[in-house]
Amino acid sequence: MAVATATLTVALEVGDRLAREFRSLGANLLVTSNSDTLPLEIGGVDYRPVDEGAYLHEADLGKLKTIFWRHNILGFTPFLDVPTLVTAKPLNTTLIGTWYEHEVLIPDGTKFTTGLSKTDPSWQIRGRWFRDSSNEAVVGAALAAKDPDAFAIGNTIQVTHSTGANNAATLVVTGIVTTGDEEDNAIFVSLSLAQQYSGHSGQFRQLYVSALTKPADALAERDPKTLTPTEYDKWFCSPYISSIGYQIAQVLPGTEVRAIRRVADSEGHILSRVSTLLWIVTIAALVAASLAITATSAAAVLDRQTEIGVMKAIGATNTRVTVLFLIEHLALALIGGMAGFAIGTVLAWFLGASVFGTPATPELILLPIILGLAVLVALIGGLIPLRRIAHFDAAPILRGE
Repeated sequence: MAVATATLTVALEVGDRLAREFRSLGANLLVTSNSDTLPLEIGGVDYRPVDEGAYLHEADLGKLKTIFWRHNILGFTPFLDVPTLVTAKPLNTTLIGTWYEHEVLIPDGTKFTTGLSKTDPSWQIRGRWFRDSSNEAVVGAALAAKDPDAFAIGNTIQVTHSTGANNAATLVVTGIVTTGDEEDNAIFVSLSLAQQYSGHSGQFRQLYVSALTKPADALAERDPKTLTPTEYDKWFCSPYISSIGYQIAQVLPGTEVRAIRRVADSEGHILSRVSTLLWIVTIAALVAASLAITATSAAAVLDRQTEIGVMKAIGATNTRVTVLFLIEHLALALIGGMAGFAIGTVLAWFLGASVFGTPATPELILLPIILGLAVLVALIGGLIPLRRIAHFDAAPILRGE
């Protein structure tokens, strides 16, 4: 019961804990305008030209925190890519306008802080990130390596719009970022600066959303248009990546929401395997306990043959004798279940601290479940030995045969 308590406690939290850990690896939803240019993806990388396509409105982003699963939206970050020429080299690159930590006004009047610090916390920065509404910039590590002197922290760089537009900007390098992806060849600035630089005031091109989701199952993969009303309610009220994406598209009309499959699929596989492993350990512990109870009960019945013979000799029926033993089993099961729950809670605390870095919180809802499992295991384990009582004959036992 202690092992069952520990594994079930961790199993109740493992989904959210692992999902939050995965969210540090990047967003799992991509939002674009459905009138944008057709996607051209190779190996999960979008190769559409950065200077073509439709745009979305920054003022609508607060609506993301009004969907049914709004609390599962951990963060979102808009991106505005602008083809750029670094004039000193010259060197062609991409100027990415985005947020690092930015307050978004929610329609209910509250504010939500989001940006790269929420969607991509694993990115490593040397120096510091830019400030909003400033001419500061953060340079990708791969781009900075091409000219370490020009892109050194504290230096000033000149950039112009590579499409020939008469736009130019002077930027102060405040940091060098390592993303582990193609963004290492870009220059990051505040979204407001990129909007002014590109002439797209109040607009952005792509939105990356980091949302807590549950692994997909058969219902999650179905088209919501084909679901019955009952199935639709269950699908809508489950934090599938498909249902959250559907709700985002509802509050941001004219958008296409796509799951970043290489992230979402990996999460689903890992979560499913970890949950399966915990259930296997739980079932194995219960089976082992049942076998141990079978052996203990069989030994107890043999040791107490004389008592059974005496009870039968003075008129006790097989049912009455069996009930007396069952009451003992149930009493021990309840005591063992409560003791196991207490020990298992402590074990789960240490298990959570060692695996996830934070202790697992006690789940009192498991107490009646553990007591029920303890009773079930005691009954199953004692079933065969207790059935032998019906075959005991009082006379041979009392004669010592």
